[in-house]
Amino acid sequence: MSLIAIIGFAAGTLTTLAYLPQALHSYRTRSVRDISLTMLVTLNAGLLLWVGYGVAIHSMPLILANVLTFALASPLLIMKLRFREKETLEPNRANLNATAAEKA
Repeated sequence: MSLIAIIGFAAGTLTTLAYLPQALHSYRTRSVRDISLTMLVTLNAGLLLWVGYGVAIHSMPLILANVLTFALASPLLIMKLRFREKETLEPNRANLNATAAEKA
């Protein structure tokens, strides 16, 4: 394996592992409230484009790193879309509880 391929795999491993703590945290807490929907959509689209580019130029480091990162980032997007209604209701409940406490 060439030095360039090793650097590519190392870079891909580090950038892929960077998403693991966020994915685990979001899964455990069932909350993606502080993650931007626009960022998640853009990120996932970009990852798919990187996979396509990697396939086109036959670059296994690009393909593997971006497929794995997509596997970690796409569940965050799915959770963001799935929990979206719940997240918009939670602040309203907090405001109602605060208002009720002030009146009491």
